[in-house]
Amino acid sequence: IKRYFPLFDRHPSLVYLDTGATCPKPQEVIAAEREYEEAFSTNVGRGLYPLAEATTERFEAVRSQVARFIGAESEREIIFTSGTTASLNLAAALLAPTLRSDDHIITTELEHHSNALPWIELARAKNSTLHSAPFTQDGTIDVEALLSLINTETKVITLSALSNVFGTRNPITDIIKRIRSRNPETIVVIDAAQMAGHFPIDVTEWDADLVAFSGHKMYGPTGIGILFGKHTLLETFKPVVFGGGMVVDACADPAEYKESPFCFEAGTPNISGVIGLGAAITFLERIGFDTVRTHEKNLLAMTLVRMREHFADRIHILGTDDIEKRGGIISFVLDGIHPHDLAQVLGEHDISIRAGEHCAAPLHRKLGFSATARVSFGIYNTEEDVEKLISGIKNARALFDTKTPLHPSI
Repeated sequence: IKRYFPLFDRHPSLVYLDTGATCPKPQEVIAAEREYEEAFSTNVGRGLYPLAEATTERFEAVRSQVARFIGAESEREIIFTSGTTASLNLAAALLAPTLRSDDHIITTELEHHSNALPWIELARAKNSTLHSAPFTQDGTIDVEALLSLINTETKVITLSALSNVFGTRNPITDIIKRIRSRNPETIVVIDAAQMAGHFPIDVTEWDADLVAFSGHKMYGPTGIGILFGKHTLLETFKPVVFGGGMVVDACADPAEYKESPFCFEAGTPNISGVIGLGAAITFLERIGFDTVRTHEKNLLAMTLVRMREHFADRIHILGTDDIEKRGGIISFVLDGIHPHDLAQVLGEHDISIRAGEHCAAPLHRKLGFSATARVSFGIYNTEEDVEKLISGIKNARALFDTKTPLHPSI
């Protein structure tokens, strides 16, 4: 599979273990974007000449493709954005007019900043109450604690499907079912950024109201994201961004806007990004999620065993040991080496990992860590990559070796 990714032709010795941040792109995704720029390069939804109509047709075909990919009932439930961050901010903006000062918003302590800050700011702007549910020792949402926060004033609950730090999956279908039993009127928002590209998503099975994810974390282009919304819900929202492409009659009083999802897509979209996203979905579907999942589980199991074999009581690995509950992410701290130093030393040997708070500062501070190192796998990673990682960590440990442990507070 690695041969499909030109990045590794340019950098043959590269061990890329930062898929949680972004994925290298397969050749067919790059080719699809390039074909648009070279052979079409026209706008969508405007031109009446053949080339522009062909572009619009291809663009809207991807909307239908995305809907099928995530189990949506209709392509009209798919809004194109610039990424997960934009999708979650749009969700908050669309919900803002419906919130009152006595409404409650619930999020969790393991959220990425993109699924925390928009709700913090929304609650502040509306003078609403914001609650944050804790997480368990294995890195999943404490569901009982979350349910205990729900009451008749709970308007929005927003959750991650898969933690970008712990790597653990949350049982979204079960959680939403239990939320509905407490308050059927609650709007449930799901951040699926780390889920897309690694596990199949079925928004109908989840029964989620709004779901956000990005193309670049599922082997697609940067600058393209999705906000899924139940059609019946989207119909109740008013546009929050205005301009070309989303209006029917700008001279009417009040102005007349298009139906959803088009009324939420003002301006020229990232057309090449949408075309590339379609190619990424085709690529993933050709490989199959069973293959993706089996491959990542093997790498996870191997890495966890090797880490414990070689570093024993000097390593602290976040999250569960149960591979079935994990995505392809391992965050850890090695006593005696700051994660930033570890990442820099590994990087000097062409081993790319992430170090820092991973845009999840509240989680890290609750755990008492100023930073962790994070390894995240993609379908291009190999067992050889794992062995090089372990060798690299051993070399770094020899370089920074100290008898003064840095865990739990670095």
